[in-house]
Amino acid sequence: MTQWYLAPMEEVTGYLFRQILQKHFGGVDKYFTPFLSPVTGCAFKTRQGREVDPSHNAGLPVVPQVLTDDPDAAYDMFLLLSDLGYTEVNLNFGCPSGTVVKKNRGSGFLRDTANMERFFDRLFSRDLPMPVSVKTRVGYADEAEWPAILAVYNRYPLKELIVHARVREDWYEGLPRMDAFAYAYDHTEIPLCYNGDVKSAAEVREITARFPKLSAVMIGRGAVTNPGIFRDLSGGSAMSALELRAFHDDLYRAYVGLWGSKDTLFKMKEVWGYLGDRFPDAERAKKAIRKCRSEGEYLAAVAELLG
Repeated sequence: MTQWYLAPMEEVTGYLFRQILQKHFGGVDKYFTPFLSPVTGCAFKTRQGREVDPSHNAGLPVVPQVLTDDPDAAYDMFLLLSDLGYTEVNLNFGCPSGTVVKKNRGSGFLRDTANMERFFDRLFSRDLPMPVSVKTRVGYADEAEWPAILAVYNRYPLKELIVHARVREDWYEGLPRMDAFAYAYDHTEIPLCYNGDVKSAAEVREITARFPKLSAVMIGRGAVTNPGIFRDLSGGSAMSALELRAFHDDLYRAYVGLWGSKDTLFKMKEVWGYLGDRFPDAERAKKAIRKCRSEGEYLAAVAELLG
């Protein structure tokens, strides 16, 4: 049976978002953290520590995501995460950020399959404390690179392959490269998860109808636009306007409690960059949210939009 995953989105789907999504809607089989980068001489950076603090993820099926080009650093972080009680870890081979790619991390790995092999050879030569999955793209500059990249993944005992059906040069624009994803569907025995530009429950059902043996579908932006999408996919009711308002208000209060009102405005504007897509005809209110400089201005704009 296909499972439903919440994608890792930096500055958006952190632990507070996960907690409140679970409280209001549920339906998520796995939550993935925004990526963690190993730091020499330190267990976790402050933000990273908050993301994997067991008390912040109690009762949630959370999978930490790790981004590094160093297999030894990855192994050390796996041990730390195992000590915290985590039972699965995900490697990020998909992030398109220029600063990440410049260091041959994230989707920067996809430029050099020999380097991928060296990384996995070293990593899997160790006695790993937990299963490892990979989140990847279907190439760096061209999907013609994908068969060679997939052949590398097929050589290793990965728990799952989460495929964002774009190349790095696409960033998050344009249509997903469904032919490349179909190639993976036909040419790997690794459990396969689809990711990329899923905006509605109807689109998810189209994907699972085309690829019925998928292990999972991972949803990012579509889940921020519609926080009730996982409950819908799990057989529950669609999200109501009252439920969306309650979700928003809980999230806002939680953010204020952690960061204070001023910083919360920036955090909520990030969320509204996706949530605003639910309201295509409310440009005036959405503009007021983008332009607000005080808590009062923000709450007034939200009240106009959400009632």
